Amino acid sequence: MIVDDDPLVRSGLALMLGGARDLRVVADAANGAEAVAACAEHHPDVVLMDLHMPVMDGIEATRQLCSPVASPSVLVLTTFDDDESVLRALAAGASGFLLKDTDPEDIVEAVRRVAAGEPTLSPTVTTTLIEQVNSLGRNLDRGRSAKELIARLTERERDVARAVGRGQDNAQIAATLHLSIPTVKAYVGRLFVKLDVENRVQIALLARDAELD
Repeated sequence: MIVDDDPLVRSGLALMLGGARDLRVVADAANGAEAVAACAEHHPDVVLMDLHMPVMDGIEATRQLCSPVASPSVLVLTTFDDDESVLRALAAGASGFLLKDTDPEDIVEAVRRVAAGEPTLSPTVTTTLIEQVNSLGRNLDRGRSAKELIARLTERERDVARAVGRGQDNAQIAATLHLSIPTVKAYVGRLFVKLDVENRVQIALLARDAELD
């Protein structure tokens, strides 16, 4: 599902994604409120979400869409003119971020990755997020809470959390830790439960806050 208040952007994305044989656009929406309603009707696997829209913005829409147990993965498309909003969308459960000027083939591949459970961040977004986190400094309470959560993990689970924090995907983690990819997926699933998070980006932020190097 494509969510953007600009009809030209929606049309362009629909045309681009429609050219991929393994992808199908099931709905579009002009704001977050329409997106929530359309999602309940069409049950998309992935939602391409703009952040700045009337009626309901992308952050609140992401929060509502990511709250059910069987929720879609939200991939934010942003111009990145508001770094704080991007950080808030991460906390709301977004699975990835891309800039709107990303090459079409990279957007298509990002949709595939997110649908397969592999959240993605464009290099520019990743760099800016790191700068933002560093500029905010360490929040002592947040760091203490993160360390308490990490302490619940087994040694191998901490190894996987550390690798996720470094931005490694499942195949890279499997190669680094000498595990099978299904085993890595199982460990990541346990991390979601034990750390009470919804995506890999949140695992990475917890690992950073806990100074899990």
